[in-house]
Parts: sequence; C-alpha cells; structure tokens
Amino acid sequence: MDFSKKVVLVTGAGSGIGLAAAVQFGKYGAKVAVNSRTASHGEAAVELLKKAGAEGIFVQGDVSNPADAERIVKETVQAFGRIDILVNNAGIVLPGRVDNMSEEDFDKTMQVNVKGTFLVSKYAVLQMKKQGGGVIVNNGSVAALKGHTDRSAYSASKGAVVSLTKAMAADYINDNIRVNCVCPGTTYTQAIEEKIRNAADPAAMEAMFTARQPMGRLGRVEEIAHAILFACCDESAFMTGSLITIDGGMTM
Repeated sequence: MDFSKKVVLVTGAGSGIGLAAAVQFGKYGAKVAVNSRTASHGEAAVELLKKAGAEGIFVQGDVSNPADAERIVKETVQAFGRIDILVNNAGIVLPGRVDNMSEEDFDKTMQVNVKGTFLVSKYAVLQMKKQGGGVIVNNGSVAALKGHTDRSAYSASKGAVVSLTKAMAADYINDNIRVNCVCPGTTYTQAIEEKIRNAADPAAMEAMFTARQPMGRLGRVEEIAHAILFACCDESAFMTGSLITIDGGMTM
C-alpha cells in the first residue's frame, strides 16, 4: 500500500478512527490534510504526522456547514495541488429511540453524518473529475446493518451513508472515481473510553460494549484504519460500491 504520491483528506481526524487513519496514511507516504472542528485536536494530529515523517496540514471546519465543507476541500487543494483520496469520517452519535429522541438531536445527527458526507464529497468530486479520478471512503457502521438499541437516528444516518456510497459509486464509475464504505463494529476510541469512565458502573458499561462483539473484545482504531487504507489503495482498484464490514463477528 504505497501512498507516496497521494494527497489524502480525512474529516473528523482529530481523534479516534480518523486520527489513526490519518497517521497510517502518513506512514505509508501520503500528504495528509487533517480536518477537525477542534483546533487543539487538529494541531496535535499534525504533530503526530510530523513525528511519523509525513507532511500534513490542519484544516478546521464543520463538515455540516456548506461553506466550511467547500473551504476544507479548497484549502487541501491549495496546499497540495490535488486531492486523491477523501475519507468521510466525521460523525456524531446521539442516543435515543424514536419515541424519546428530540427532533433537534435527530436533525443534528443527519446534518453531520449524512449531509456532511454529501457536502465534502460534492466538492471533492468536482476536483477529482478535473484531475482524472480519485477514491472516496465513507465511514459507515454496523449500526446500518444490524439493529442497535437506543441508536435510532445514528442507525438511520449510517444506513443513508451506505446507500449514498452505492449511489456515488454508480454515478462516478466512468469518471475513474471509486467509492466504498467501511462499517466498523464497536471500536475502542476516546469517545467510548469516556463513556465507560463516566458511567455509574464503568465495569458493567465496558462489559456491555464488549458483549456486542462475538470475538470478545472491542476493535482497535488501527485495525479500522487499515481497512480504510485497503479500500483506498491501488491494490483494491477493482472494488467500488462495496462495504467492508470489520466488526468482530457482530454481523456474521
């Protein structure tokens, strides 16, 4: 997986899976644009890239904001001249069932997880078409494929991301743009760590998350990152419109 001539934009790369993917792309030679809403997280991610010997920039912005989405892509191209790979990783998880979730939380989930993916892809595709092609990987979830309690909006949003992936793959196959989706199971990220730590019974909370995975453990961010890199690499050039499910056996 040689990315030495590639320019990569990873949204939501200030922590978790996005950060791990950005660092792995850098280790494999890519120039990486790191997006995050939080300046301190984005700047720290760029420092990690530099320590890995990679070239990177931080582009602050909210993917659900149309002006920000356009600027995130524009600043990436201004810095590196092109954009070969887009990883739509930015997302939020707000709990709730349809009978107890607020409309505000439902709308916010859709704005970030679905519209954010749409907006950044929109401007990335325009650039990729100019330069003759590219690759987009959308970060989905097994929640799009399997029912999870108390995750109605999140599941719906990730289901939309899966369908959007397939539609985009069909739309741009003749433009040499591949579009795939990685669907992780429960992964040990900073957000999961905080939920466990702040729970009334941390041990029970951790046991609940672990019990979801037939493999008996949570996923590691590096494992999900490598699945993302595989979907982007030249060795997977025959794959588009596909889902990579990496979930410890949850959907087997």
